[in-house]
Amino acid sequence: MSQPNSFAARKARAAEQRTVSAARDAINGKTKGIRALLPFIGPAFIASIAYVDPGNFATNIQSGASFGYKMLWVVVLANLMAMLLQNMSGKLGIATGKSLPEICREYMSPWLTMVMWVVSELAAMATDLAEFLGATLALNLLAGIPMFYAVIITGVVTYLILLMEKYGFRPLEKFIAAFAILIGLCYIVETLLSKPNFGQIAYHSVVPWLGNKESILLAVGVIGATVMPHAIYLHSSLTQRRIIPRNDMEKIKIQKYSTMEILIAMAIAGFVNLAMMYMAASVFHTSGNSDIADLTTAYHTLTPLLGSAAASVFLISLLASGISSSVVGTMAGQVIMQGFVGFTIPVWVRRLVTMLPSVIIVALGVDPTMTLVISQVILSIVLPFPIIALIYFTQKKELMGVLTNKRITTILSSLFAVIILGLNVWLVVQTLI
Repeated sequence: MSQPNSFAARKARAAEQRTVSAARDAINGKTKGIRALLPFIGPAFIASIAYVDPGNFATNIQSGASFGYKMLWVVVLANLMAMLLQNMSGKLGIATGKSLPEICREYMSPWLTMVMWVVSELAAMATDLAEFLGATLALNLLAGIPMFYAVIITGVVTYLILLMEKYGFRPLEKFIAAFAILIGLCYIVETLLSKPNFGQIAYHSVVPWLGNKESILLAVGVIGATVMPHAIYLHSSLTQRRIIPRNDMEKIKIQKYSTMEILIAMAIAGFVNLAMMYMAASVFHTSGNSDIADLTTAYHTLTPLLGSAAASVFLISLLASGISSSVVGTMAGQVIMQGFVGFTIPVWVRRLVTMLPSVIIVALGVDPTMTLVISQVILSIVLPFPIIALIYFTQKKELMGVLTNKRITTILSSLFAVIILGLNVWLVVQTLI
């Protein structure tokens, strides 16, 4: 039994070495174009899965069904935020060789580090809850598997995928990238089937609109579902030791390729989020089904409106999203714990513990979609913590060296932090009064 495993491990290490070697060729100018970019593809695609998790399905579909195309601008804004922040996170790992949680533990006071850790763990739990419930619901609707058994299957499948990590970074990167592409293809099909109004999409993608308390609650949820705290932490870990720069020039070149990958991966994620919302606007809102309040109703309503094929594609994308994002969420949880407090627990223990809230919610019969939306609001409230830490550290010359933030980067990221904080304050005030 150990011999095949040993062979697989050697094969994986050889593939990893080929990737590093190809990256060195690109850095040294021996390869150009897409061949030069390919060995750097991976970290941003893993992080991008967090931006198309089941929480996005819940908030985007509710927003589109309730308000039509009017909230597409929130998706565009959130995706621009995500591109900038993920680029800063990846850059931190390249510049320092450390993850954001590790940097926080090194430079922050112990009490603040503990506060950051507790808040970040809460965010990771909220994330995992959304991802687990999404995959569970998809299995239930697609295959008729009872919810309780579906949640167990989701846990086992994600754990088996996580075992790929022991064979190096490349197999898991390829697997997650394939899931991201699959979700994108599903929404190309949904776009063709739903026939949205492209004029309305273009207009409302750039013209801001905020209506009532419900729309702002959903806007906060959309931002919380799109710009993910755990993805910001994780990205810095994915780049910190992948291709290790040997000098400042290599740092600059690796960062250039990292930025290109982020733009591609996040553009795919952005398209999927837009497609979720404009599909709901086109199919549900315009047909008078503006009260679509959960993913189950969305699935059952899609069948008579667009046919069983559209409904099945919707569930396939939800299942792929739930499983892959749950894998990414567990990876992020390990990075958060190891970085902030310096220890790890076995993956199977973390997988078991993070399953429990989903199992309890399923057992109690709580509405999964409402739980998804609330989890995304929690994420949006937690989000300022990693953003502020990221802005603070990436503008420090003594830490970042040649990759220190340009002034415009610090200004834009600070503006995004203010917008998120402002929306959150408004939400709290409206909830209390």
